[in-house]
Amino acid sequence: MSTDSAPAAQEPDHPAIHAPPPGLPALFLAFARMSLAGFGGVLVFARHAIVDQHRWMTADEFNETFALCHFLPGPNIVNLSMVFGSRLRGIAGGVAAFTGLLLPPTLIMTVLAIIYARFGDVEVLRRILAGISCAAVGLLIAVVFRMMTPLLKRMDVVVLILMLGVFTAIGVFRWPLQAVLLIAIPLSIAVTYVMRRKVAA
Repeated sequence: MSTDSAPAAQEPDHPAIHAPPPGLPALFLAFARMSLAGFGGVLVFARHAIVDQHRWMTADEFNETFALCHFLPGPNIVNLSMVFGSRLRGIAGGVAAFTGLLLPPTLIMTVLAIIYARFGDVEVLRRILAGISCAAVGLLIAVVFRMMTPLLKRMDVVVLILMLGVFTAIGVFRWPLQAVLLIAIPLSIAVTYVMRRKVAA
């Protein structure tokens, strides 16, 4: 895997401008590269490609789109591929991004599943998989902090309180996810609406 596929160590300092929207082949290839590079989770590489590399979205737009996908049924990154592709190129764009995301790893995992069924009890393989799981956790933590950067830069106290409140409710008190979302989503929408009205005024 080439080093230019990995996310940059620092948040790039570029203006919030968009590149021209990609065509269907470009969407398919971009999400195929994300899925093939996404050892430990595609989200890290998807954000890098969409925000930093191609500049198809700003950091804030990516966070907002991912937040929507996070609250929809199904895997978040799969939802993101459909929403993002549809936003740029309609239904055909959603299908192109979705196919690019799922087709290559599906073929690879089919082959690996056959191999694992035969050699899964080998101790060396188990140790390798344990090491990969540690790297996956590290990548996830890294992308969470990068997604928090736009919020921290704005220093919106209300937004930070909401974020910490949801984290505390789910991560500390272990309250049911559905119950927390029923309160957090309408509250977040209301707060965002009020804050944007103040900015516009």
